[in-house]
Amino acid sequence: MAERDEVWHPGSFTKNFSWGGGAGLSELHSVIRAGFADTLEDVPRALFRERIATSGRPDYIPMNFFLFNRVVDGEDIIVIDELVFQALCWDHSLAFDRVALFAFLFSYVGRWKGSKDYQRRPAMWANAYVVNRIAKDLDWDVVKVTADDIERYVAADPRYKAETTRKLATNLNYLLHIGHVEDFSDRRVTRWWVDCLFLALDRLIEDAGLGGKKPSSSEYQSLLVNSDFFKLTGERTLEKDLALQKLVYLYFTLGGRSRFYDEVVRSRVQELVPEQVQIRLNDHRPRGAVHPTNPRILKSIPPCCSQLAYLAGFQVITPDELENFDALEFVKQRSNWALAAIEADGIEPTMSIEELLTMTRAK
Repeated sequence: MAERDEVWHPGSFTKNFSWGGGAGLSELHSVIRAGFADTLEDVPRALFRERIATSGRPDYIPMNFFLFNRVVDGEDIIVIDELVFQALCWDHSLAFDRVALFAFLFSYVGRWKGSKDYQRRPAMWANAYVVNRIAKDLDWDVVKVTADDIERYVAADPRYKAETTRKLATNLNYLLHIGHVEDFSDRRVTRWWVDCLFLALDRLIEDAGLGGKKPSSSEYQSLLVNSDFFKLTGERTLEKDLALQKLVYLYFTLGGRSRFYDEVVRSRVQELVPEQVQIRLNDHRPRGAVHPTNPRILKSIPPCCSQLAYLAGFQVITPDELENFDALEFVKQRSNWALAAIEADGIEPTMSIEELLTMTRAK
């Protein structure tokens, strides 16, 4: 979703970050953990910088290109959202790399005191390259994605306002490949795609709030569809459209970004299901929320959100089940449970298989 009077500035992206020395975006993962001190709480921007100062990494790249900023009561704050949740709750993985790359390409990072208007969406040159060049011109043939191709694309666009293009091109090319941009064309619903959908909603709603008015829950789906979300994550398919409806409802039921704040979630449970007994948690690892119509619609959620996920029509699985989730095994298990329940209720067929075939056979 292009902005009016869009201007492209590379900013600090032309600096070296190291990323992970061949291990994907592991350095970014480590910086996020260090900056948040492994605690799922909003953190002052100044404190985030202080915490990672000893790492020797450029702090502006994580803060200005990957995380979301806002000013709260006159103080610059970096908020928790889906990307932070993924970094803090799991070790570095390919899944994290894809979600982090999406966060960069989606390019919504909020505002902080002294930030320029264009810094609210700082990587629109990368967004445009993926949407218009990789997806449209190259049809996701990422073998053709090179630093030279990126440099030609950026240099030819009048929106790009900087003297240097080479360093940006080499850095973006490296980031795209270690972030597995080739996977973004997948037509199926995948777990990382589901996480990206939640991240997109987190950022879109927070960004809309910067103008003083957040969208209503009824606007969530259209807000997502009208953004670059589907353009950045492959073609729209029937499976993705059906998943979108269910996931937006889950997101709303969990309270949006409020799902990360235990007290807010408890109040929401009390409000929506006042007769429900509050659950005391012995295991504080995330749970999984699976929709019974499609086991690929799997979303990791904070443990306090389990009751709300049930309310949204999802089945909740344990942390261990989430860690080793197998969609086929999930379907088999649920089918066996359903058959066992039918048998326990004494339900028997009222016609033979021959009679059923006679009824369904074309005449």
